[in-house]
Amino acid sequence: MKNILIIGAGKSSSFLIKYLLEKSDEENLRIIIGDISTVNADKLINNHKNAKSIILDIFNTKQRQELIKKSDLVISMLPARFHIEVAKDCIHFGKHMVTASYISEEMKTLDKEAKVKNLVLMNEVGLDPGIDHMSAMQVIDKIRSKGAKMLLFESFCGGLVAPESDNNLWNYKFTWNPRNVVLAGQGGAAMFIQESTYKYIPYHKLFRRTEFLKINNNKYEAYANRDSLKYRSVYGLDNIPTMYRGTIRKVGFSRAWNIFVQLGMTDDSYIIEDSENMSYRDFVNLFLAYSPSDSVELKLRSYLKIDQDDIMWEKLIELDIFNRKKKIGLIDATPAQMLQKILEDSWTLQEDDKDMIVMQHLFGYEIDGKKYQTESSLVVIGENQTYTAMAKTVGLPVGIAALKILKGQIKTPGVQLPITKEVYEPILKELENYGIKFTEKQVPYLGYNPNHVFG
Repeated sequence: MKNILIIGAGKSSSFLIKYLLEKSDEENLRIIIGDISTVNADKLINNHKNAKSIILDIFNTKQRQELIKKSDLVISMLPARFHIEVAKDCIHFGKHMVTASYISEEMKTLDKEAKVKNLVLMNEVGLDPGIDHMSAMQVIDKIRSKGAKMLLFESFCGGLVAPESDNNLWNYKFTWNPRNVVLAGQGGAAMFIQESTYKYIPYHKLFRRTEFLKINNNKYEAYANRDSLKYRSVYGLDNIPTMYRGTIRKVGFSRAWNIFVQLGMTDDSYIIEDSENMSYRDFVNLFLAYSPSDSVELKLRSYLKIDQDDIMWEKLIELDIFNRKKKIGLIDATPAQMLQKILEDSWTLQEDDKDMIVMQHLFGYEIDGKKYQTESSLVVIGENQTYTAMAKTVGLPVGIAALKILKGQIKTPGVQLPITKEVYEPILKELENYGIKFTEKQVPYLGYNPNHVFG
């Protein structure tokens, strides 16, 4: 039997495990799932004869290495910062590895040795990064085959709540790591290029400079990702005039989220004294001026110029953020951690809630002096709190890539991401069997400034 070791059985692993279990008899697979707790893994395995769960402490080097040594391929579903030790062990013991995370600088240093040992270390093969790379490269390669010149590439993705479960004023619930949502956009200015002009948006302005999109006749907004330019050379788009990558939200979310940014509630750089004993109301008051007479509500409305009948105000009230009795209950917490705790009360997916993944690419190009634009869109709806659209779109491409590597159908060695035809074609083709399929249509070319009159 081929032994696959999955390290980590968190929210994104449900469809991955389900997929491999369904393929296990046909492909002669034995699946071992290691995590700090076996509770979630046991539920997902459900006594399947070809799988077992074990308690694994990733910091227990001896145990980790013993498990990796016995495996044919390792799938790491750990937080990104922990992949590197797993990858080093895979190199040492001659095992292939798959992750859904961005390639770190440390991971890149293993490329040469992976090639020498003929090992595939496939990264960025989840949703975003992952399906975004594969679906974009498939269209870009197709456009290039026509001898076209690329003029514009824009890519947007978002994890949202499905319409049938959209029952709060923010039109949002957490579908993946809440901490990443709270910290989104931090770490430097967002940068992109429009009509050959570099553009930068500082964090404190990020959520007030949004793009609007229409996908399946529904309107969305998107804020810019921190670095839209890092994939220019990877995609072979070094000279493209316009490149922009963004995160999708329902219209109105960004304007409301900007309240937290302006107050300083998303800051993760310092600890609040006595955070565990603070009420939600105390937390809000931390960021407002002292007044012997004005209430917290009045001070906040005055400071941010929010009218009492503004929907923004209703959104804050809905979060119960002014409650005197609810305690934060987190010791030595940062503002961002405290805000996350408050939001999880309202934004956690309930058992029967469904989430939704929305992705859209725009490709502008020129052939024989004529400009064209292709719009490629994807919408995936989840099943429930466990089998989410997020878990489906992250886990399935990881599982498919793992099997293709084991069967020798993906064999180019090295530390890589899924941008070659050898990788993206078979994975995208199989994803269609699970309802993950893009819809393409031609639309008028919408270049920002074709004549370069303004910049």
